[in-house]
Amino acid sequence: MSSLILLRGLPGSGKSTLAAELSENGKYPVFSVDDYFTDPVTGDYHFEFDKNHLAYKQCEENAGLEMEQGVAKIFVDNTFTLEWEMEPYFKLASQYKYKLFVVTVENRHGNKNIHNIGHEQLEKMAAKFKVCLM
Repeated sequence: MSSLILLRGLPGSGKSTLAAELSENGKYPVFSVDDYFTDPVTGDYHFEFDKNHLAYKQCEENAGLEMEQGVAKIFVDNTFTLEWEMEPYFKLASQYKYKLFVVTVENRHGNKNIHNIGHEQLEKMAAKFKVCLM
């Protein structure tokens, strides 16, 4: 059976690094909302809040297209601080009969986020972050 693995955590926690490792450095696809805001040629990242909904949609669509193809493992690394952000992936996993894993990545290594998100904003994100243990 194929697997969909959602990697969630605050910016700087290491989600993208872990995704690259788990995907065996590109053997399996990794999708992120950040992809939408990253220039594929230069690698420069430029976030535009008013286009965030488009980034979420593109990420979901890309994951769904891979599921249609029956790819064995698919990784999605996003903050997923709110439950509704994961819901489309829960539905996709059910639709395509993928095993679903939600992995929370903690910033125990003290890494700084690459998007220059300030401490105050990170604290707001952390306050909204819910973990479902049962």
